Amino acid sequence: MSNTRKWVRLTPAERLGRFAFYLIAVAAFMMSVRTVEVIPEFLYDAPLQVQDLFSRMWPLDFAYYPEGLHGPLLETLHIASLGTLLAIVMALPVGLMAAENITRVPVLNWFAKLILVSSRTVNSLVWALLFVAVFGPGALAGTVAIGFRSIGFCGKMFAEALEEASEGPVEALKAAGAPWLTVFLKGYWPQVAPAFWGILLFRWDINVRESSVIGLVGAGGIGMALDTALNLFEWDRVGVVLVCIFSIVILAEILVTNIRKRII
Repeated sequence: MSNTRKWVRLTPAERLGRFAFYLIAVAAFMMSVRTVEVIPEFLYDAPLQVQDLFSRMWPLDFAYYPEGLHGPLLETLHIASLGTLLAIVMALPVGLMAAENITRVPVLNWFAKLILVSSRTVNSLVWALLFVAVFGPGALAGTVAIGFRSIGFCGKMFAEALEEASEGPVEALKAAGAPWLTVFLKGYWPQVAPAFWGILLFRWDINVRESSVIGLVGAGGIGMALDTALNLFEWDRVGVVLVCIFSIVILAEILVTNIRKRII
């Protein structure tokens, strides 16, 4: 009688755990479908509605661009750029405070991480609604909203880059008696500079997209032109706005990709 052992990929406990996971996932999906209350008639009619919507947009009213979209489009780019710069200015000290190898005070680490999580948790539209209430409608509210929304992303990525830096050059500078600023500029910064510029460019690319949307709640940019055209049922102008948003997002993606290839 042979004593050969049969190889089994999963133990009984692992198979039971996988079955429980699938069962919970299916149950959660069914509960979500019931909560959303999907109406089958609307799903069946959706292709016809989409076809009707595109037929209303065509032909596109490109004559509307010079007078109605060129300024808001530039304002969108300004909101994204200034918001990103504002975010970097605010995220740098928070990122330094969140990095445990830089700031060795647990209370400050947790406080900084609380700021980073709070910034990422609140959606950009919610930030925009808040600052529209504070500053009134316009580009200022959009710029501040983009800045506060970006703190969490920029600060977290910068803190992680600092924590992954090699301690060899840092320890050598400390042993030589270098002050803290010199240790940071000569020990940490050369290692995290590529990540920093990558974070800056990547976040600007994201902010171009988000600044195109926050205008729907009055925070400036091309989103306000889109909201106006939607409210007036000017579908030919809605189509032009969507083409402009799509084009600027694609161009920003190409620009950021090329710059990152050159500097990183």
